[in-house]
Amino acid sequence: MKKHILIVDDEPNVRLNYRTALETEGYLVTEANCGAQALERLEAATFDLAILDMRMPEMDGIELLAEMRRRGHATPSIIVTAYGDVPHAVQAMKLGAIDFLQKPLTPETLRQIVTDLLQRHEPEPAGPLVPKPSPDDFDTNIVAAKRLLNLQDFDAAKRRLIRALELHGNAEAFNLAGVLFEMQEDYERASKYYGHAIRLDKDYEPAQQNMRRIHDLIEFGFSKEPRSLGAG
Repeated sequence: MKKHILIVDDEPNVRLNYRTALETEGYLVTEANCGAQALERLEAATFDLAILDMRMPEMDGIELLAEMRRRGHATPSIIVTAYGDVPHAVQAMKLGAIDFLQKPLTPETLRQIVTDLLQRHEPEPAGPLVPKPSPDDFDTNIVAAKRLLNLQDFDAAKRRLIRALELHGNAEAFNLAGVLFEMQEDYERASKYYGHAIRLDKDYEPAQQNMRRIHDLIEFGFSKEPRSLGAG
């Protein structure tokens, strides 16, 4: 069955570009030109993914995401941002959205993050009465941690991240640990983990972007007391 994706943006040309990029990959695409129309679409159909523009009139992407969660729509969501959207990005993360795309974006970038997120939330296949245990490898734990962060299950995400770090403490794992703490508003600790990711790989762009955002947050005085990743 085709994956069904909801695109929410007030600009027709943007929606057309996203639709073209995704339909060529075989996805079923539905459009909404505003938050109110998006909520109507969500009530009428089931979606595997929503792509929400941060800046829209009347109801912006964060307000829409908050209303989706209030109404019980747990649809995984990608937030499309513009430079300078730091406070909005923080609010999006609190609502479980950890996947961001910054304008302007290429069709290749859009397709890649859509593929990654859909694979992350793929339901477990039906199997025998006694299911096989999940592999205890780095990639499995990282994917599980991302899915749990989307679901805002921080304790379970922390356990997966600790295991991932034990298996392979690379830049991706430390960056994701920073995301965990940023979602919990522990910006000082998040900064430390992002910094460690950058020291491991100075070219790892997700950590670079997160560090820039955290720097702005700390400058604005939003930091809190740090907590340890290994704490209960």
